Amino acid sequence: MRTKHVNVLIALAAFVLFSFSCFCISRMTQTSNQLINCRNHILEFKEKILRLKNKTERNRQELINALSKMKYEMTQRENTSTDLVEKKMNTLVSFALGISTVSRGNQSYLKQTLNSVVSRMTLSEEKDSVVIVSVADRNEDYLKSVVDMITKRFKRQLKSGSLEVISIPAFFYPNMLHIKQSTEDSGKLESWRIKQVLDFCFLMLYAQPKAMYYLQLEDDIIAKKRYFTKITDFVHNITSNNWFYIEFSILGFIAVNFAPNSLLPQRNEVTYFVPWIRTTEGKLFKSEDLTDFVRFFLMFYKDKPIDLLLGDIFQVKMCNPGETPEKCAERNKQIRIRYKPSLFQHVGIQSSFSGREQYSKDIYY
Repeated sequence: MRTKHVNVLIALAAFVLFSFSCFCISRMTQTSNQLINCRNHILEFKEKILRLKNKTERNRQELINALSKMKYEMTQRENTSTDLVEKKMNTLVSFALGISTVSRGNQSYLKQTLNSVVSRMTLSEEKDSVVIVSVADRNEDYLKSVVDMITKRFKRQLKSGSLEVISIPAFFYPNMLHIKQSTEDSGKLESWRIKQVLDFCFLMLYAQPKAMYYLQLEDDIIAKKRYFTKITDFVHNITSNNWFYIEFSILGFIAVNFAPNSLLPQRNEVTYFVPWIRTTEGKLFKSEDLTDFVRFFLMFYKDKPIDLLLGDIFQVKMCNPGETPEKCAERNKQIRIRYKPSLFQHVGIQSSFSGREQYSKDIYY
């Protein structure tokens, strides 16, 4: 009887050991599979990082090539200009006024803008400045219409070299195929914002060697009477040269009015903050600083709109590590100077982003 008991205990122990062994083998198999899956995920992640690195390098190279081509085109243009225009182009003036324009369908505000900008300068101010109209649109019909309008209406300014028209060819822009393209509004908006940053970069680079200061304008504004005299006097009377930029209009940083037929909620006309309206309207820069601005914009041109990048570069260059936000904000007021009342008023309704209307007005004008 005792022997039978022992045999039962041995059989039970053998069964337990066998079950435990099976359990261990199963767990080891699962662990092994998990390790294999983990290794595969790591390899896949490394491949994605490598592809991202290669894509970033291609983007960087495309931008370098685009800027090189632009420099070459600028040189060619200067070599083929008339003697009078060459003399003006090779002479450093005080102010370069940059206006980037694209087709807005059947609506255009450029003629009205140029009329106010050019006619409200004195002859001496005209001689000490250059207005640069950059046609940043691949639509050849729009380019021809702009050239024809300026040739007929501003012939004297063109001949004197105080007004220039440049065209940014499509091949200046990097390959945009890797950017998310979509028929949805958000996808189109993303591409529009990216192109806007690059438009400003190319125009800034072209204008930099021409003047001591660079003023960014839009193609749908009206300049106030004696605006140029007020800008000149204000800049010359600043006691410190340690300013970041000067705002002669605050459009792009304030809420704007939208009509009920816009894409916002259907109500009576009210004030909204609309994040897709981005501009450097009426911002004056020192030309010697433009290279730093452009480099920063080109690093993050796919990440944020142009006016938010202006805020970011201030944080990077001007706010010290460990500094309190209050102290940085105080420095912000000192070196990002705001002139009041604004010298430029927005008049355009048809946005350069196709299909949208904007009713923004500068409340300090």
